[in-house]
Amino acid sequence: MRQRYGSLILDTTIRLLVPFYLIYGVYALVHGHYSPGGGFQAGVVLGASIIMVNMVQGDSVTWGVSKQTAVLVASIGTFIYAGIGIAAMIWGGNYLDYGVLPFRGIEPEVRALGTLGIETGVTLGVAGTFIVIFNLLIGREE
Repeated sequence: MRQRYGSLILDTTIRLLVPFYLIYGVYALVHGHYSPGGGFQAGVVLGASIIMVNMVQGDSVTWGVSKQTAVLVASIGTFIYAGIGIAAMIWGGNYLDYGVLPFRGIEPEVRALGTLGIETGVTLGVAGTFIVIFNLLIGREE
């Protein structure tokens, strides 16, 4: 995908669709523990939107995600997931038992915040991994 694959129609369509995909990815992340969706689905949608832009616009894309950035995003997602689980163990609970986290004053919402943190980590990990796989498949070596 070193050169552009798209035409004026594809370029315009992608510019119109990608913001809605990004908004839907964030929606799937935020409402994942209340409705269908969650971290994996949000990561797939966010990663696919970046991949669509890279497929249509090639290397000329100005906000494309490089391989190093995608690996960094995937690593940060993994560390967020593991960090919340380890933090729960430090405060005396089981791994990923975020009900024991020491957020005083908002005890009923601690589980919701823990779930959102876990889902955010999964989202970043999945989106970064999808982008890395895409970059490897097209032979982009940076």
